[in-house]
Amino acid sequence: MYVDSHCHLEIEDFDSDRERVIEEGLGEGLTYMLTVGTEERYFRLATSITESHPGIYGALGVHPHNASEFDGAMKERLNSALSHPRIVALGEIGLDYFKNHSPKAAQVYAFEEQIHLAGRMGLPIIVHSRSAKEETLDVLGRSRDSLNAGGVIHCFSYDLDSARRFLDLGFFISIPGTITYPKNTSLAEVAAFVPSDRLLSETDAPFLAPNPYRGKRNLPHYVKITVARLAEIRKVNVETLTSQILENFVALFLKGRKGVL
Repeated sequence: MYVDSHCHLEIEDFDSDRERVIEEGLGEGLTYMLTVGTEERYFRLATSITESHPGIYGALGVHPHNASEFDGAMKERLNSALSHPRIVALGEIGLDYFKNHSPKAAQVYAFEEQIHLAGRMGLPIIVHSRSAKEETLDVLGRSRDSLNAGGVIHCFSYDLDSARRFLDLGFFISIPGTITYPKNTSLAEVAAFVPSDRLLSETDAPFLAPNPYRGKRNLPHYVKITVARLAEIRKVNVETLTSQILENFVALFLKGRKGVL
């Protein structure tokens, strides 16, 4: 009953063995996967994957790396793509001031416009935030009226105080495989703190593989390693935690209805 709430099955890293990876994930006990298309060139394939696999849903959005490409025409195309019934979230969107592949002003504009679009469509958002903690909180704070469907801070990488502030805005916190890295004590502190009904797990596959696969291609079923470490940190058994995470996924992305979309 595991859930990978964030992976990228549509990107080129899986072109040679995508179906095998999916089947392996299902065979390893994954109930749901959420594949996240972050550029327009991935929208169609991400949607097609969800149509072929009942346990896979999709999210679409313009990543901050590509924010300079976001304009009115792009927004209209995104709006159309999001209308598919198996697309259950808008994302990942946000701010990345670490790599700055797009100008900061363009990132803020694309982030705000997509938040408002999600609000109008009643979709939760998936937020990417790197080296932009305060700026992300500022944008979300002034966009609260458009956060009617909630959202998740994907691949959480900030400290405990930040987690509290994102939780106060109504967000879920998603823990990636980096929780298994020995020196990641700050994330372990966050993982121990997040309320059980606001916690998600993810791989971000093919990126950020957990130990002992660090540095190799990440796979959706490696989320089991992350959940095992989370259970250890939170001092609960794995079965209880996986059940809670599944409930959280269904509540946020499937509107509380298992397998009916």
